[in-house]
Amino acid sequence: MGRYTHAVCRLCRREGMKLYLKGEKCYTEKCPVSSPDRRPAPPGMHGASRRKLSEFGVRLREKQKLRRIYGIHETQFKTYFQRAAKAKGVTGTRLLQLLETRLDNVVYRLGLATSRKEARQIVAHGHVAVDGRRVRAPSYQTRPGQRVTASDPAHPHPRMKELAEAAAAGRRPPSWLEVDPARLEARVLALPAREEIDVPVQEQLVVEYYSR
Repeated sequence: MGRYTHAVCRLCRREGMKLYLKGEKCYTEKCPVSSPDRRPAPPGMHGASRRKLSEFGVRLREKQKLRRIYGIHETQFKTYFQRAAKAKGVTGTRLLQLLETRLDNVVYRLGLATSRKEARQIVAHGHVAVDGRRVRAPSYQTRPGQRVTASDPAHPHPRMKELAEAAAAGRRPPSWLEVDPARLEARVLALPAREEIDVPVQEQLVVEYYSR
């Protein structure tokens, strides 16, 4: 499978907004999107296009934005959409729920990583367990009632300790996740509602992109 190996800040500039792909840098003045000397044009030698985006172009940009936020490749993203389309409920909401309940995103939402990319690395290196079983697949789909813990509670990854410190300082994960900082344990309470998913995306445009 191919990987994107170029500067991820280019992706944020292309979408014209912060996608929070770089972790702590996204919250500083070094972020190219919020920098005072930011270049208004998207990356590339040709600069900004004077042509107005077509309806297809608007839907495409929304799909690309959502895919880049979660770090999903095109084929895998299309598979998620097909699963969401077959499931009961609103397709756009189901798509977001499938993406939110990926194990790497759960680790990110718990505050164990500063970006989803770092969360994928933590999972792939075997530092996370689900219901006591080590899981190395970032795409693992968590379900309500499952417990997410350190794979080795006696020697947890440093990020696990930061979770306890953050919880003690009053930082809380989304309401659909419950954290027990004393045991370095978290539990998935339910599927997140649409209002609990804070991604700046109009998911209906993504549905229209694949339904064209």
